[in-house]
Amino acid sequence: MALPHTLTLAQLNQASLDDAAALLDGLYEHSPWIARAALTKRPFQTLAALKHAMVQVVSTAPIDTQLALIRAHPELAGKAMVAGQLTPESDNEQQKAGLTLCTAQDLEIIQQLNRDYQTRFGFPFILAVRGPRGTGLSKEDIIATYQRRLIEHPDFELQECLRNIHRIVELRLNDKFGTTPHAGHAVWDWQEALAQYSDNSANLTVTYLTDAHRACAQRIRADMLSCGCDEVTIDAVGNVVGRYHGNQPGTPALMTGSHFDTVHNAGKYDGRLGIYVPLACVRALHQQDKRLPFGLEIIGFSEEEGQRFKATFLGSGALTGDFNPEWLTQKDAAGMSMAQAMAHAGLQVADISAIQRDPARYMGFVEVHIEQGPVLNELNLPLGIVTSINAVVRYQVEAIGTASHAGTTPMNRRRDAAAAVAEVITYVEQRASADADSVGTVGMLQVPNGSINVVPGCCNFTLDLRAPQDAQRDRLEADVLAALDTIFQRRGVQYRVTQTMRANAAPSSPTWQARWEKAVSALGVPLHRMPSGAGHDAMKLHKILPQAMLFVRGQNSGISHNPLESTTSCDMQLAVEAFDALLQQLALEFSSDNAA
Repeated sequence: MALPHTLTLAQLNQASLDDAAALLDGLYEHSPWIARAALTKRPFQTLAALKHAMVQVVSTAPIDTQLALIRAHPELAGKAMVAGQLTPESDNEQQKAGLTLCTAQDLEIIQQLNRDYQTRFGFPFILAVRGPRGTGLSKEDIIATYQRRLIEHPDFELQECLRNIHRIVELRLNDKFGTTPHAGHAVWDWQEALAQYSDNSANLTVTYLTDAHRACAQRIRADMLSCGCDEVTIDAVGNVVGRYHGNQPGTPALMTGSHFDTVHNAGKYDGRLGIYVPLACVRALHQQDKRLPFGLEIIGFSEEEGQRFKATFLGSGALTGDFNPEWLTQKDAAGMSMAQAMAHAGLQVADISAIQRDPARYMGFVEVHIEQGPVLNELNLPLGIVTSINAVVRYQVEAIGTASHAGTTPMNRRRDAAAAVAEVITYVEQRASADADSVGTVGMLQVPNGSINVVPGCCNFTLDLRAPQDAQRDRLEADVLAALDTIFQRRGVQYRVTQTMRANAAPSSPTWQARWEKAVSALGVPLHRMPSGAGHDAMKLHKILPQAMLFVRGQNSGISHNPLESTTSCDMQLAVEAFDALLQQLALEFSSDNAA
């Protein structure tokens, strides 16, 4: 059967099994059995459904079969490339990454890494060298990824190779079907452009009201205007607010958005994805000269991370009336107060109370966010539905024992503060692990005036305890504090505990969660419901509006708050399509209500 230049799902669904398998030839390297098995699930309503069907075939295959799939792939810049023996698909991909133009030195480095990887794991290193946007990784990125993954556990690497194979196939499938994630590319490009602004040149860091932060605000403002927002303002706390008016004046608007500040040495997508996904939808509406029955308000929240000043969720909190005037006297590391920083940025403190939102003017709040965790990545799912934002409580703890000589103090006579804390840490790990979706972390640990030959007399540490429901968090908290007391008393160690933060869970509105679920289902993507362990602006808006969140899969094990934070333009495309489907649902609901 002759292959058409560009496939359609209708052709694939209507073809015989043999002809359909021929249409999908070349997707999985030397492994046509995968596409053939997936084709038994026809008809496919969307390309995403076909992609997932093939992923499922591989996921349920025996381990030996998975290993055979990995070993069917050529090494990067390996013997097959040098000998001109790559498949056309692999040759195209290695060309796009510049591997066919390697210098002799580059080849020597990569081929040695190939040998090291093969020796350690017993299978070739697999990397989707066309990268998250599909345009190709640099040789420097490829080499850095080799080096990073060489130290991983073999079980992890096997799955990471399979994940990269699925990404390779996703891009090959897009090529076969002539599909380009235009909206996903746009979201990618906007975030790349925004990442040029940073508080320092060494990494991406954007903290509240610095020069880089204000440049980001102006860039977001310009992007909102160019995409068709009817009005864009920067409010009294530095939030960037874009509005796309509906065609029924007086109708409650939908609020959406996320933050554009970052942690130190950050990734490019945390928060910012939630600004640009809905903006892509506005751009499409504007280009088609279409209006919704309701207005859409997209907010780039100025501060969520609490990095420069300890005022977490300042941007979204100001809209709910939670701006604390005492924050204005806080000083940054350079001694500048928040009030001074706001005045320098041209913001008027007296206007803050006026930006508090009236809930009656809004139907709800939705937020798109990169997951910031490994779950979707491990499940090979592009999107997740958030059921609740976890409740959290944080403590600063000081353990006080007795500093003494490490050589002369018998083990049974020590009051070792650090050893007591170590036992607490172990208990926190065990207790949280025994409780579904609870997490416990000791993130900061310090032995003041510690010395190699002194039994620690003091140890300071932090406790961060989270769970999907308040009651579950409270039980975890009670158990940890009780165990802490028991351990310290048994060891003769005194302690002081100071609560530094407490936030209740923010369960998703059932109605809005159901809307997200319907939108994701329409894409042919399986539903996965999950709690959010991280805090988000949606937790603040939860105080005044029904809210629900959509998660987007992260690459590199879903790592976040790290330069390795990444997602693909294909996944961002699905997020845009899900958001658009949500908007269309709401428009239909408005039409039905008016007809009734």
